[in-house]
Amino acid sequence: MERIYTTPLLDKLGVKAGARVAIIGIHDEVFRALLLERTTDITEGAPLPESDLIFLGADSIDELMAIGTLQRSLVANGAIWVVSRKGKQRTLRDVDVIDAAKSVGLVDNKGASFSDTHTALRLVIPIARRPK
Repeated sequence: MERIYTTPLLDKLGVKAGARVAIIGIHDEVFRALLLERTTDITEGAPLPESDLIFLGADSIDELMAIGTLQRSLVANGAIWVVSRKGKQRTLRDVDVIDAAKSVGLVDNKGASFSDTHTALRLVIPIARRPK
């Protein structure tokens, strides 16, 4: 017997009801519609202070460099999800995202399939750096 696991996208991405979310560089109407079913605290572009989740669309190392600034808008246990193309259209490798995260003091701790064409890596503030 084969098991099929399906987890709704927002559950995989850790989007909780009422979460403060920022979307930067992601032009996906299906994703926006899903988010609106769970929260109305959504900004496009620059995140608001105390954001729970920031979704950054990035297809180049230059676009990844925004994570250093973006992390200042996160709550201590928040996350930046870097969403990039996968498959033959891929322009960033996971190691590029991981290296960029390390360079600004973040760590990666989860990956997820965002869509048929995009993948996502979660970046967080290391526990040792979070305020107590």
